[in-house]
Amino acid sequence: MKASPRLSRRRFLQAIPPGAAAFAGACGRKESPFRLTTFEADVTPPAGTPYLGGVIARSTVDPLYAKGFVLFGEEEPIVFVALDWCELRNDSYDEWRRAVAEAAGTTPERALVHCVHQHDAPYVDETAQRLLKEAGVPGDLCHPEQVAAAREAVAAAIRDSLGRARPIDAIGTGLGRTEELVSNRRYETDDGRVSWGRTSATRDPALRAKPQGLVDPFVRTLSFWDGDDPVAAVHAFAIHPMSYYGQGDTSADFPGMARARVQADVPGALQIYASGCAGDTIAGKYNDGDPSMRPILADRLYQGMRTAWNETRRTPLEQARFRLTTLDFEPRQAEGYSMEEMRRRLTETERPFRDLYPAALGLSWLLRLEQGRPVDLPCIDFGTAQLALLPAESFVQYQLWAQQERPDSFVMALGYSECAPGYIPTAQDAAEGYDDFYSWIAFPECEGVIREGLRRVLGSV
Repeated sequence: MKASPRLSRRRFLQAIPPGAAAFAGACGRKESPFRLTTFEADVTPPAGTPYLGGVIARSTVDPLYAKGFVLFGEEEPIVFVALDWCELRNDSYDEWRRAVAEAAGTTPERALVHCVHQHDAPYVDETAQRLLKEAGVPGDLCHPEQVAAAREAVAAAIRDSLGRARPIDAIGTGLGRTEELVSNRRYETDDGRVSWGRTSATRDPALRAKPQGLVDPFVRTLSFWDGDDPVAAVHAFAIHPMSYYGQGDTSADFPGMARARVQADVPGALQIYASGCAGDTIAGKYNDGDPSMRPILADRLYQGMRTAWNETRRTPLEQARFRLTTLDFEPRQAEGYSMEEMRRRLTETERPFRDLYPAALGLSWLLRLEQGRPVDLPCIDFGTAQLALLPAESFVQYQLWAQQERPDSFVMALGYSECAPGYIPTAQDAAEGYDDFYSWIAFPECEGVIREGLRRVLGSV
C-alpha cells in the first residue's frame, strides 16, 4: 500500500467538515469551567532491561513515551496516562497510580494509567520480581530501580505541566475504518475445531488465509478543543501493537510510528495512542512478521487515525463526570494455579525462566486477592462521549458490548489498565474450549463481572 502524503496542520484542520470547523463561532466563547494540560516523558529503558519471557533489551529502535493529560473541572482533577510499556501489574500498577495522582493533585482512583502493550518494552510486577529473587530463580522480570526512575520522570512531567493548563470548551469524536490491519486470534481448523493459535506475526499462509474473525475495525478518536484549537487527542484501536518482537530491540512498534505521523500533522495538539480491548485481536492475518511489514501496518493505522480526525464532530463540553466501580474476580481454579502449586514450581530453579515467571505472576495476583483488593473500572463521562478503562487483556467483544450499552453515545473502551488478570475471554470462548495459560481469573464467570461493571460506569444501570 502506498503511503499517503502527510498533511500540514492547516490542511489537516481544513479536512474537518465545515459544520464542525464553525463550532466556536456558532456557540460563542463563554468561559468554560474545564481546563486541560498535557504532558509527555521519555520512558525508554536502558540496555539490559528485562522484557517479557526473559528477553533482554539490547538496542533502541525508537523511544518509548508516556503521554497524557490532566483534566480540571468542577470535580477533583482526573489524570490519564498512556505508557508505551507492555504491562503494569498488582503493587506496581497501584504505585504508578499513586505517583501520577500525587503529581496531578488528585486521588489514586482518579488516575487512569494505561499500557499500550508493545512487547519490546518493560513488563512490570515488582512483587513477582521479589518472589523470584526469594526463590533463587536466575533471571529477572523487571528492574525496580529503573521502574522507579521512569515513574518519577512521568510524575515530574505532570508537575511541570500544571502551569500550562488551557481552557477546554468542546470535545471532538470521530471514527475511522481501517483496512487489512486487524484480525482475531480465533479461527476454525480444517477439521472443525476452534483454535486461538493465530499470533501477531503469523508465518503460516494457511492461517493467514482464514477469515478475519470478530474485530472492531474502527479507530476511535476523542479530542479536546479550546475554540478552534485542538489541545489533545486520544486515538484508540483494538489490536495487539506488535509487528515483530522478542529480540530485545526496544520499540513503540507500528502504533508509535502512526502516532508520530499524526503528531507531525497536528503539532499543536498532543497525540496520544491507546490500545482498546485487544486480548484476542492481532495483525496476524495481514502480517507475516517480516520487518518490512512494520511501516505498512503503521500506514494502515495512520490512515484510520487520519480518517477519524477528518470525521471529527465537536460538541460543547458541559460535563466531565468521573465514575468508578470495582471488579471482584475469582481466582482461576485449574491444575497448576493454586498458591501451593505455584510456590512449589518456583523451587524448580533448574527449569527455564519462561517456565517459572508465570508462577510468580500468579502468586502476586493471589496475594492481592487475599488482601481483598479488587480491580478498578473507571470511566469519564463527557455526556456525548465516555472513556472507560478495562483491565488487562480483555477480549474485543467487551469493547463492542461497551458501545452497545450506550448506543446513543461515543464509547471509547480501553484495555490494559491493571494487567494482573491476564487474558479475559468471554463465556462463549470458554464454552468453545479456550484454555490459555496466561489467565489467572475464573472464566466463564469473568464475563458477568465485567459486563455488570460496564453497566454501572457507563450509566446504563
